[in-house]
Amino acid sequence: MAEKKATLKQKIQFLGTGRRKKAIARVRLIPNGKGAIVINKEDINDYFKSDVLKLIVRQPLELTSTTQKYDIFVNVIGGGLTGQAGAISLGISRALIKAEENLRPELKKAGFLTRDPRSKERKKYGLKKARKAPQFSKR
Repeated sequence: MAEKKATLKQKIQFLGTGRRKKAIARVRLIPNGKGAIVINKEDINDYFKSDVLKLIVRQPLELTSTTQKYDIFVNVIGGGLTGQAGAISLGISRALIKAEENLRPELKKAGFLTRDPRSKERKKYGLKKARKAPQFSKR
């Protein structure tokens, strides 16, 4: 048992953290993989039903031609599915840079290293939501 623990600690992995809206994704890239993407212990196809969200997650890998090079394990919490997909994409991009520094210019140019600053606007008093006002009645 002690030998097994020693091999797990020596395993090389690259970490990256991504955030979008309220979602936070912790990404681990493991080299010499088969291209598997596991999100919260579920396969990407089971976690994200929408093809658009799967595309958002895979974009940094396809741009750098590293789709089959790494196995990716993700822990993501908070937010909705769209925010989580954006957070995972940023986390993968940051982890790729740690793995291969020469990918930075390519990812930067495509905009995958920029954290999306947009988040939910707070609700104001006297309004129903952030900007939606109650119906105006003249009389």
